[in-house]
Amino acid sequence: MDALFIDKHYNLVVECKQGSKKACYELYRLYSKAMLNVAFRIVGNIGEAEDVLQEAFLDAFNRITDFRQETTFGLWLKQIVVSRSINLLRKRKLELVEIGDEQLDNISGEEADDDYEETQYKVALIKEVMKELPEGYRMVISLYLLEGYDHEEIGQILGITENTSRTQFLRAKRKLSELLNRKGIIQ
Repeated sequence: MDALFIDKHYNLVVECKQGSKKACYELYRLYSKAMLNVAFRIVGNIGEAEDVLQEAFLDAFNRITDFRQETTFGLWLKQIVVSRSINLLRKRKLELVEIGDEQLDNISGEEADDDYEETQYKVALIKEVMKELPEGYRMVISLYLLEGYDHEEIGQILGITENTSRTQFLRAKRKLSELLNRKGIIQ
């Protein structure tokens, strides 16, 4: 049995397809903040994230007639944003986004309230260790943990198999844990 979904912005998309600039603006208003956050978490630079956001919306609006509405507009747009973000990373071949402080507190096994300064120091160390992961590991772990994609979706985004995504993720977790243990950041 196929799962049913309800896109609460279905009518706005239909209006946008019919050329309504007001509907396009409303879609932009509804999704821009969330999509900027997605881009920023991947590219790690607010200026570049803003560029990715604008290009993704232009791309989406230029191709809106191709959107068959088999998924939600938000999911379709997020795929465009992630794809453009990854393309930017590939072009500059730099570090992927650092994990946010909240996720790093979880990795280190400490709560921020226990000893704030020591935790902040460990967070900074973990951020540095994340940079040591190979780019493929960083991409998969970021898409899975930070963006919430499953391995099938990651495979489609990166052009790899679902099994390769799972393997990369497990290796990335193991490598990160190994690096953190070796440096005495976590036990």
